[in-house]
Parts: sequence; structure tokens; C-alpha cells
Amino acid sequence: MLRLAQDTLQPLAGELSVARRSTDALLAQVPDTALFERPLPERHRIAFYLGHLEAFDVNLLLRDAAGAPALTDRLDRLFAFGIDPVGGLLPSDAVADWPPVEAIRAYARRTRARVDQWLTRLPDRPIDGVPVATLLQAAIEHRWMHAETLAYMLNRLPRERPLRRLEATRAVDHGDMLAVPAGEATLGAPPDGSFAWDNEYPAHTQHVPAFRIDRYMVTNGQFLQFVQAGGYEDARWWSPEDFVWVRRQSLQHPAAWLRAQEGWRLWSLHDAIAFQDSWPVYVSYAEASAYARWTSSQLPDEAQWHRAAYGTPQGSERAYPWGDQVPDSDLGNFDFARWDPMPVNAHPHSASAFGVEGLLGNGWEWTSTPFAPFTGFAPQSFYPGYSADFTDGRHFVLKGGSAHTAQRLLRRSFRNWFQPYYPYPFAGFRCVRPL
Repeated sequence: MLRLAQDTLQPLAGELSVARRSTDALLAQVPDTALFERPLPERHRIAFYLGHLEAFDVNLLLRDAAGAPALTDRLDRLFAFGIDPVGGLLPSDAVADWPPVEAIRAYARRTRARVDQWLTRLPDRPIDGVPVATLLQAAIEHRWMHAETLAYMLNRLPRERPLRRLEATRAVDHGDMLAVPAGEATLGAPPDGSFAWDNEYPAHTQHVPAFRIDRYMVTNGQFLQFVQAGGYEDARWWSPEDFVWVRRQSLQHPAAWLRAQEGWRLWSLHDAIAFQDSWPVYVSYAEASAYARWTSSQLPDEAQWHRAAYGTPQGSERAYPWGDQVPDSDLGNFDFARWDPMPVNAHPHSASAFGVEGLLGNGWEWTSTPFAPFTGFAPQSFYPGYSADFTDGRHFVLKGGSAHTAQRLLRRSFRNWFQPYYPYPFAGFRCVRPL
């Protein structure tokens, strides 16, 4: 029985090692002097993630016979949970509230060694009714999600950044919107035993009336027109609450843009680069919604996005927008293949059956759907707060993926979510109109 467990679970242990190498490499880019920086006001200091990734693994995998986390170290509790403050309540901890970095690194080494020992003798039966394979896949995906979080946090680190000589790209000819006829969209994960998070269940079908949708994601060049037209100063394009936020934050442009003497530039890792007209613009939900109103459009809801991405004129649905082929670099910018985005028209082979391009990778896509459980939702026992803590009407669903989204998260049913005023992720959008 133990041999069977080793044979079937060892590949997952290998996947966890690959994910570890990615997060280790990202954290290695941060000098010790910057580990207690807080590049995003809403997030923990970077040092938290040194401990959190290992604490999550040990608390998830090393459970007792009753399925409770094996909290044997006070630091297991300190590093157990991240934060996602809403309503303007930002963290107020001081550097002195945290253990020294040497103590955090020692904890990470000690905790990883505990998990490694567990991995050498993988259990041959479920833990409190949860298959070991499910727990391992949760650990893998959690780490990949935080790899993406770390990537956009590092993008915001306050440091001296030289100008990288990256040539500017030309604007994309977006052309007309594409028609998507009325049809059905299947949301959610099929009950086939493959791993999915609780908010992906259950699978269900929803009718979607006909609509038109942008062929490509909205670009920096397009959004620049909104900025130059005074979009951030005109209350007509914002909800009252959103415009209060704009005024309070004194916003005039997307967070990743830099107004330089010689013109606009973009922030990238370690440096500023020439303005890229044809790259997708990365903005908050509020900014995306304002742009959509300015163009007499709106953001797609989750079902519309699914219909445009996976539906076909014949009524069948695809595993991926382009068909059943496993994602590769010909079909999108994802899986950490590159740091930067690419032009929105860089992957013509990625087109869905309706001609919509770039739906996976290069930037998450905001939808107008508040993050909420599907009918029949049940929290997963091993992580009951994964989704339930965020179904508060203050988060919105995103679909697709970015350059820093792992391939295993590109499945059709995966749902991401963020607050409407959170401008830091690699997240953009496209617009829709009624047909």
C-alpha cells in the first residue's frame, strides 16, 4: 500500500519542489535590507512570505489523526494567514513587531525539513477523509498563487531603478468588436475527481444572450486616450463611491505608469521602461469600469467571458479557448516564461472559436461578477476559509491569467478575485456591448 502511495503521489511531490524553486528564486531577489519593506499598503511585509509559504505547507500537510493542523511552533501561527483588508483598514504593524530575519529564515528551513521528512513516507490513506493527493495539490497551487503575488510586490519595491532600453511598441489595430451569439456557458469544475478549489464547484450551465466583445484586451495606448481626455477628473465615468476613492488617492493614471519629463513610462522589475502602447493596461476594477463607461461599454460578466472563451457556434465547449491542446508558449504569455507582458495581438493561434485572442495569460481580466459561491457551494474541510472569507460583495471575479500564472491554474474553471480598488496585480480587461 505504501509503495502504491509513493508511486502515485511522488510526481506531486516533484511539482511541489518545482513551485518551491520559483518562490525561492523570487525571494532571493530581495536584499535582506528590503525584506521588511511593505511595497503594497494592503499586504504584509515581504518577510512574512519567507515564513508563510513554509507554514502553510506544514499546517496543511502535517495534520493529526483528526485532521487538525500540526501547530507545534508559535511561528506556525504567526505565519499561518495572509491579510486582505477592506474598507480602508490597513495593517499598522512596525518592523519591531516581527522576528529578526535570521529567525524567520531558520524557521523556514526547520519547517521545510519537517515537510521533506513527511514527503519521504507519504501516507497511504486519506487524512481525516481528505485524499493526500488533494492536500498536495492545494499546497502546490497555493505556492504558485503566492509566486504571482510576490512578482507584483517586487514590481513595486521602492528602490533606485535605472531606465531599461526597451523599445516602445506601436498601437494595435483593434478593429470592431466580435459578435458572440446567444448560447450556453458551463461554469465550474466537472465532478471528475481532478483538483479544484471549493469556489469552482459545482459545475452548472447558464444561458448567455448575444453580445459583442473586444478581440483583444484593452491596451496602454487605448487607456492613454482616457487619461488624456480627463477621465480621472470626470465623475460621469465613475460610480459615486469609486470617484471618492479617486479623489482621496489623488489618482491621475494607472499605478504602473510613470509620468516622466520626456513622456510616459512603465514600471517593471528593477527598472522603468519605455511606454508600451500595445501591452495590456493593468488597472483596478474601478478604473476598468470607468474606461468601459467612457466607451459606452461595460465589463463582461463571468458567464459572458466563459462563452466568448470556451463556447463554439455549434454549442459545444472547449477545454481551452483554442481547443484541447495543452497550453504552450505559442498560445499565450504565462507560466513565468517572461517577466513582462507582450502585445495583446502576439498570439493569434490562441483565438477562441469566436475569434477572441489572448484570453489566457498576459494579464488577468476583470469581470463585473461579484465573487460569490455557486449554488451548492461547500467549503473544503482542509481550508474552509479559502473562499468563504471573501464572499462579501467587495471582491470581483477575474478570469484568464497573467505572465506569472502557473500552467496548472489555467484550467477553465479557475476563478481569481480581488477588491475593486486593488491596482497592483497583473490585471486588465476587455469590454462588451449588447448585440
